[in-house]
Amino acid sequence: MDTFAARGYNNASLAEIAERVGLTQAGVLHYFRSKALLLTSVLELRDQSDIQQLGPDRPQGLAFLRHLVDTAIRNAEREGIVRLYAVLSAESVTDDHPAQDYFRDRYDGLRGFVADALREACGLPDDGSEKVGHAANAVIAVMDGLQVQWLLAPGAVDMAASTDLVVNALLRTLAPDRFGADG
Repeated sequence: MDTFAARGYNNASLAEIAERVGLTQAGVLHYFRSKALLLTSVLELRDQSDIQQLGPDRPQGLAFLRHLVDTAIRNAEREGIVRLYAVLSAESVTDDHPAQDYFRDRYDGLRGFVADALREACGLPDDGSEKVGHAANAVIAVMDGLQVQWLLAPGAVDMAASTDLVVNALLRTLAPDRFGADG
């Protein structure tokens, strides 16, 4: 994780990774057939640790949106994980990047979770309205953008407070009768 986070996928060497874990390159490749498989395994490990913290049931509606704010709080204590995610998600847009499918699928799933939570919290029907989809995209974009800003200037960025502000503003926009139009 540390090597991919510090150097990105293309600049991380198997030799450095092997040295850091006390194996030879052949030893690393024994457990992970390729550098690409090692990368996707690291990303899956990151997701599994986040899923374990949720417990057996994923929160729904407003509870899921609050979970996103809690995730921002937790991320402020996990600089290495945040850096790994920020570097690799940005790198994944390049041609033939081994994590491109992972991030594409992850964003698809996350957009669905956030849209469902917004709909449920606001009491909106699942009628195919694009507005909720745009709001879900905005929440994800804010969270990812805040991570980059926080990595560059941790003392100047409160990821949780900013995420909370945006979530609340979107709730008021989508359901002013339920959440109040003026906050």
